[in-house]
Amino acid sequence: MQNKVMLLVAVVAMLATGVRADEPAAKKTALATFAGGCFWCMEAPFDDVKGVKATVSGFTGGAEKNPTYKQVSAGKTGHCEAVEIEYDPGKVTYAELLQVYWHNVDPTTGDRQFCDAGNQYRPEIFYHDAEQKRLAEESLLAVEEKFGQVAVKISKASAFYPAEEYHQDFYTKDPDQYHAYRTGCGRDRRLKELWGDAAGHSSK
Repeated sequence: MQNKVMLLVAVVAMLATGVRADEPAAKKTALATFAGGCFWCMEAPFDDVKGVKATVSGFTGGAEKNPTYKQVSAGKTGHCEAVEIEYDPGKVTYAELLQVYWHNVDPTTGDRQFCDAGNQYRPEIFYHDAEQKRLAEESLLAVEEKFGQVAVKISKASAFYPAEEYHQDFYTKDPDQYHAYRTGCGRDRRLKELWGDAAGHSSK
């Protein structure tokens, strides 16, 4: 009898909240994957976004499994440096993440970003579902209106391989080297030329 009463209370609670017993739990987080040159410089801007739960530097877009930084940086695996972002869609939208992405890349160059040349530094958006693809394509059209031809690719997300631990959150582990690299690479100067006050920043 007690079990029946508890079951009845549970059913009433689900009806009151509009949740069916056979419905899966709502997805609390989602993934976004972006390539914009050196992954050290792409983690920091997203870590500053409210609703972003975690960022991981790594490699994607190539065929070889478990590539190392040495292999990817040599341009031999087909991968590019990228960041995988776990975020809460209830606090930040994918469209907002796209804006952060665009303002931290040079969309006019293909197989390079700033001082880093090679296909492993290409700018690319990797979508995880049809909605992300649609939003990415819409945002690219808007950027094309501003700059004309845009070199950023939009591709379906594939296997993502985290980089070695010393690359993760590098901007917090060695801020002096991080800022020296950004300055020497001309990243902030070029972003300011492209985006003005909306340009991405060097963070902490």
